[in-house]
Amino acid sequence: MQRQSDDSATDAPLTQPGDFTFTLRHDGLLRTYRLHVPASYSAARPTPLLVALHGGGGSMDHQADDARYGLIGKSEREGFILVFPNGFSRLRSGRLATWNAGECCGAARDRQVDDAGFIRQVVAKVARQMTIDRHRIYAAGMSNGGMMAYRLACEMADVFRAVASVAGTHNVRRCAPARPVSVLHIHARNDTHVLFDGGAGEVFRDPSLVTDFTSVPATVSTWTGLDGCPARPRRVLDRADAYCERYSPCRGGSEVQLCVTATGGHSWPGGNKRRGEPASRAISATDLMWDFFSRH
Repeated sequence: MQRQSDDSATDAPLTQPGDFTFTLRHDGLLRTYRLHVPASYSAARPTPLLVALHGGGGSMDHQADDARYGLIGKSEREGFILVFPNGFSRLRSGRLATWNAGECCGAARDRQVDDAGFIRQVVAKVARQMTIDRHRIYAAGMSNGGMMAYRLACEMADVFRAVASVAGTHNVRRCAPARPVSVLHIHARNDTHVLFDGGAGEVFRDPSLVTDFTSVPATVSTWTGLDGCPARPRRVLDRADAYCERYSPCRGGSEVQLCVTATGGHSWPGGNKRRGEPASRAISATDLMWDFFSRH
């Protein structure tokens, strides 16, 4: 059961498992986020925290849907806390929200909404209410949410140890992380929205709401450069319909990993989507990213 709180409440400790919804005011806007606390949580033990970012046109409730993404089930099995922030939306329901990830997307970008500042405030509030392992704070996102994860890696390297992006490339205008941040990128070769080799797919009826997306190879090149990684990767997964390549060791113990599926289009591998080409079953993005985060 969800319980509602607002920014007028004190930072009272949260000691019980469950699902909570909070609002807070940031930069003149009332923002919302969901929090999932697994049954295994104990205030006596520092616990990892994952910030999960929905795709453009989605919402925190969409990303928290376990039938689609499986993140809450993974939280219960592995014992990490989940935060689902809601992007900027003109609607009271919070639906059809976007993130200001630099060059993309929609109203959040056009209004220059301070989404990075909002997420920093959310993480700080959760860390005051719960016993968070400050060395194990991660971000992951789908599409525009993945692009936002890259922006967090650029601007909040003091907070996030590693990020993962599914179907969302690096479209940040300026990136100078204060320290190396490990990056996992997952993408379908036949993505119809954020094209693997760069550009926006023809599915966007209004291209002005997005951008000429950076390609997957250019994204990986950017982050292997920022993290000081070897030029050549090691193949760590090789199947007929998927592969993963790892660039390591990089500076500060960081790494960059790319996982590519042959099919699935614009989707979360291993998840479920209700329209278009089914998600690839060759890999599970949820399992891969937690394995990746567990190394950092």
